[in-house]
Amino acid sequence: MKLAIASLLFGSAAAFSPALSGNQFTSSTQLSARKPFISGNWKLNPQTKDEALELASGIAASVNEGSPDADVALFVPYVFIEAVMEKVGDWVNIGAEGVCPELAGAYTGSISAPMLKSVGVQWVLAGHSERRVIYGETDDYINSQCLKLIDQGMSVMLCIGESLAEFEQDLAGSVCAVQLKKGLKGIAKEDLDKVAIAYEPVWAIGTGKVATPEIAQSVHETCRAIVADIYDEEAADGMRILYGGSVTPESVDDLMSQPDIDGALVGGASLDAEKFGRIINFKTKVAA
Repeated sequence: MKLAIASLLFGSAAAFSPALSGNQFTSSTQLSARKPFISGNWKLNPQTKDEALELASGIAASVNEGSPDADVALFVPYVFIEAVMEKVGDWVNIGAEGVCPELAGAYTGSISAPMLKSVGVQWVLAGHSERRVIYGETDDYINSQCLKLIDQGMSVMLCIGESLAEFEQDLAGSVCAVQLKKGLKGIAKEDLDKVAIAYEPVWAIGTGKVATPEIAQSVHETCRAIVADIYDEEAADGMRILYGGSVTPESVDDLMSQPDIDGALVGGASLDAEKFGRIINFKTKVAA
């Protein structure tokens, strides 16, 4: 029998771990060993350059010397990249929401990694669920994006996550395992410093529903074990794994207090400078 929505948010997380070959991995590190990474994904927003600059300015103003020692990035529409980059200066890293894995040729409407690199972009999203579902981007295509970015000396945030139907069937861990193994295929261990992972349960994106910190921690722990299975424990300990899916000022502190949650990929709240500023200035809680 399928779980009700209430069960999704408060039920057991034990079923998230897929079977892994080799030894089971137990993370020996805490968040303090991996620099937190707070990022925003503007998607198809805002509608004008002036609005983008106003929003970016407000967000940049919330990053100061009193903020947590964290990387902060905004993934913005291509047409706003250079203007927003100039507006925020060195306080915020400006990334792209996607990339074509081809370098040049007859690919109308596409943007290549060298094009993005030439305007100062370092980080690019790959594998976001909206690209997978709406545009039909496959694991193989996403892997080619990752490989091309790394080949160009750039960095990639690989997005993974299960649908509501998959969640209800306790397949979150299995889905993440497949997406991680295919997405990371061919990436050498020495290049993993150019990779971050964003776990975004599709059922939580834009819905206002957030996985409980315990459920999110369980899936992140599973993802880290998968990375250890692909590479080794050192690689897994160093991998930053972010949580995405309706992250809000109200939920960020509890999420960021989990040992395997290293940051957030924020959608809707990143379009509000005050809300995203609070997320950037998260406060980790100390266990009693």
